[in-house]
Amino acid sequence: MSADYIPLIVGGLVLIASLISLRVGLSVAIIEILLGAISGNIGLGTEDWMMYLATFGGIILTFLAGTEIDTKMMRENFKESFLIGSFSFFAPFVGVFLYTFYVAQWSLQASMIAGCALSTTSLAVVYSVLVETGLSKTEIGKKIMSATFVTDMGTALALSILFIKPNLFTLLFVVVSAVLIALVYRYSLAVLRNPRWADKVIEPEIKFIFLVLLAFIYFAKLGDGQAVLPAFVLGLLMSKHFKEQRKTVAVRNKLRTVAYAIVTPVFFIVGGMKISFPLILSALGLFIILFAVKIITKFAGVWFFAKKYIPHGSMYTTLLMSTGLTFGTISSLYGYQAGLINQIQYSVLVGVVVASAVIPTFIAQKWFMPHHTEDIIENGDAIQQADSN
Repeated sequence: MSADYIPLIVGGLVLIASLISLRVGLSVAIIEILLGAISGNIGLGTEDWMMYLATFGGIILTFLAGTEIDTKMMRENFKESFLIGSFSFFAPFVGVFLYTFYVAQWSLQASMIAGCALSTTSLAVVYSVLVETGLSKTEIGKKIMSATFVTDMGTALALSILFIKPNLFTLLFVVVSAVLIALVYRYSLAVLRNPRWADKVIEPEIKFIFLVLLAFIYFAKLGDGQAVLPAFVLGLLMSKHFKEQRKTVAVRNKLRTVAYAIVTPVFFIVGGMKISFPLILSALGLFIILFAVKIITKFAGVWFFAKKYIPHGSMYTTLLMSTGLTFGTISSLYGYQAGLINQIQYSVLVGVVVASAVIPTFIAQKWFMPHHTEDIIENGDAIQQADSN
């Protein structure tokens, strides 16, 4: 297929996904992943611009997720978030490792890659779903996002400790990230409230945030690290800024609009395109078992604590914590590129990761939405209007 047609097709998929989402009432992220999987298996290939835009989309989603978290509530509920998030990581990591190593007879390193890939919770998927349903503004949504960050932190640390060999560029990435976060946190409020920049068509505030996130991506690639962690930390620290005044809230809303228009849809579509149906079918039994192991161990690690600390949304929380995408794909890709897993193992792992982004989310939205969500959805426009005032 000529490369000239690919941007047009991707644009069509983005619009179609939005229309289907509005029609059936499901998260647009689910529809985008499914359309990406279908298009990827009928011949649509990824290009370099799509891969980079997808990476950027994941970083933007992670940053925005951080801005939605109430840091005061996170401190007050640290125990709950830590317990839910840490067991959400440890239970599937151990379960998947034990199965792949002792039963499936994978190598030690391949089994550890599988454990990392399937222990994740997708902050991008969770954030997208919570924003679309209005739950990001509720106590339940904020607790879920806090716990998700703890889970992904565990996965990132495990991948780094077990496999990644730090070098001078890794140290440079850490130092630059820390300095950028400190400087942006200190001076960003003055930038966001600059009266000379307010309500300008050129949107310098948005470009300022984009530049910082692009810097994270550059130095992360240079140091063989992951930009999602500094992006989330920066968003978390700036969450107070985005709640203080009308001008800063308006910047966040505009950033969300820009991201959801084209950048984040490419992230989800490319995620779906990583699935190879033929390779998964060639190892269908393993695919089903690994998916079951991930979901069962996620429930074993999360449900008890969710029932205790989020009683009105325990099943919804457990299902959303069972999702995976960004770090799961990153872990699988790292293992494949490093020669630790073969192509079939890679396809099965990515297939399970993407299936876990779709199936638990679908079930959670269809049958386990918290009771007060209808009121939030009905008043969503009013909430957004209040934020922008």
